[in-house]
Amino acid sequence: MANELKLLKVCKNGFAQIRNFHRTAPIFADKPKNKKFSIYRWDPEHSGQKPYQKEYVVDLNKCGPMVLDALIKVKNEMDPTLTFRRSCREGICGSCAMNMDGLNGLACITKIDSNLSKPMKIYPLPHMYVVKDLVPDMTHFYNQYKSIQPWLQRHDEVEVGKHQYLQSTKDRDKLDGLYECILCACCSTSCPSYWWNGQKYLGPAVLMQAYRWIIDSRDTSTTERLERLKDSYAVFRCHTIMNCTSVCPKGLNPGLAIAHLKRLVVGLEKKPNPEMDPVALHNK
Repeated sequence: MANELKLLKVCKNGFAQIRNFHRTAPIFADKPKNKKFSIYRWDPEHSGQKPYQKEYVVDLNKCGPMVLDALIKVKNEMDPTLTFRRSCREGICGSCAMNMDGLNGLACITKIDSNLSKPMKIYPLPHMYVVKDLVPDMTHFYNQYKSIQPWLQRHDEVEVGKHQYLQSTKDRDKLDGLYECILCACCSTSCPSYWWNGQKYLGPAVLMQAYRWIIDSRDTSTTERLERLKDSYAVFRCHTIMNCTSVCPKGLNPGLAIAHLKRLVVGLEKKPNPEMDPVALHNK
């Protein structure tokens, strides 16, 4: 028992030393690493006030490495009126999508530029209505997503939840690179075609999800889905500029999905038959 108590005391002292080291690390830094952040500000409650850029100085020695860390530090310690969205801080939810130094991305996984002589400029996602500060209005984007009916549709009358729908490994692999989209809108708001025709052109994110459901071997509404896309704007306003692919924080390729979707719409490609009967279990 005495040895166990001695070991426990040693461990306790060790953890205390580690905590003290992390707590005092910034104090022993050579000198402050002050970085300027020029942040877009606009408050609709202040009538007549135009949008403006406001600068904040953050010591990077006392801040995490990501842009979201700096924004949280500004809000907590300098200006509580600063408004932005954030949730998971792991690049999963897409809430903190914004434009940083001219590129769309997620603030939680975008590193702060270490060049202290150059202010980092932060704006809301471009070409969207702004609710306040860095918060864009996503209503139109979500309505477009709703318009493609992003759920499994089948023509047979099978009781929902009774059996699973079967899918071969090869057919399932076709969904890789599509289902991972988190609908952050980074790709759509970096697309010039979406800027110019956003009311009619569905944009990269929505079109990639449309292709995800069309190519799914378990879905039987392919014809109806393609018919809804047969106009000169919904798909064909994509000019393959590829901004969408270059900014996607998940490393996806919306441009490739749209290329396949165009070929399906005009009949140059056809959806292959499923390798495995999705409702085989229902017939037993």
